[in-house]
Amino acid sequence: MNRSVISRRQFLGETALLAGLGTAVTRAEDALARDMQDKLPKATAAKLPPWRGVNLLEKFMLPGNQRFPETDFAWLQELGFNFARLPMDYRCWIEGDDWTRFREETFKEIDEAIAFGEKYGVHLLLCFCRAPGHGGFEPKEPKDLWSDEEAQRVCALHWARFAERYHGIPNTRLSFNLFNEPVLVRPEVHRRVVERMTEAIRKHDRKRLVICDGRNYGRIPPEELLGLHVAAATHCYDPFPLTHYKAPWVKDSDKFELPAYPMKESGALWNKEKLRSRMKPWEKLQAHHMGVMVGEFGAFNKTPHAPVLAWMRDCLDVWKEAGWGWALWNFRGSFGFLDSERDDVAYEDFHGHKLDRAMLEVLKAGM
Repeated sequence: MNRSVISRRQFLGETALLAGLGTAVTRAEDALARDMQDKLPKATAAKLPPWRGVNLLEKFMLPGNQRFPETDFAWLQELGFNFARLPMDYRCWIEGDDWTRFREETFKEIDEAIAFGEKYGVHLLLCFCRAPGHGGFEPKEPKDLWSDEEAQRVCALHWARFAERYHGIPNTRLSFNLFNEPVLVRPEVHRRVVERMTEAIRKHDRKRLVICDGRNYGRIPPEELLGLHVAAATHCYDPFPLTHYKAPWVKDSDKFELPAYPMKESGALWNKEKLRSRMKPWEKLQAHHMGVMVGEFGAFNKTPHAPVLAWMRDCLDVWKEAGWGWALWNFRGSFGFLDSERDDVAYEDFHGHKLDRAMLEVLKAGM
């Protein structure tokens, strides 16, 4: 008898065993995902949780548009983070130059990122960094979101598509950040546009958590949005000569004085008290049941490491006192703690990447 030949009964038995093992593995993975979801904190527009995380830039600009790697989410979990903001360029998901036609392939890549967030216990904040009619990078948008009817209509169409697609995903796992760093438009204009976007979202998902950056690049608390049931986000890059020293996209940044911290700028001393005073107007929003977080902060890699870490410690202390969440710009890159290409850091190996352990420890102390 040829011993390599098995009976039909044996084959079916072994197949059933393998299928059972596969089902068990799938159930275990599902249970782990549910456990991760259960560990994520409750999030409402009235009170945001103290998220701790980073910005992930795979769709930050159309050039360089790519999938979000699963390893980023796994590493964030490994390092103790539970949040990622995804600043995205709307041109990544439209067909050519037609801003009313959507590319399913790109939406599937965003679906994948949301699934990674669920798997690894990372809340995702989807942000239109460049929206139809809005964005501070070249090439300029052909129409202005804050004044043009067509741009507003199309932008509302985009947010409606996101709301419809991701309806039912709980706010513990997913939220929307309408626009990155609105310019200094009039408060009533800002409110009118935000209200139009939230109406488009809530037609499909009336409970979706929406977070709005303050005007003037996240510096001005959006009091004009009270009553719209949205939360607020500030960005912290002050003092600017410290955080953007020799940044090539900032005119004359190579002429900034070598940064130190505490730091004097235009007669003002930037220290912990100054940072705390800058945050006070935002704390007033919380008294009116508007949650607050820090959607971006960080310093470019040409600023000496020591003042960057000292500034970060003070920022994180102030935000911890206020109970605010935060997201570092960025994770991997010139503002981050992985592969930042600083000249004055002794890096450690981390899964084949260069880890700035000192910065990571400062961040973890602020959790």
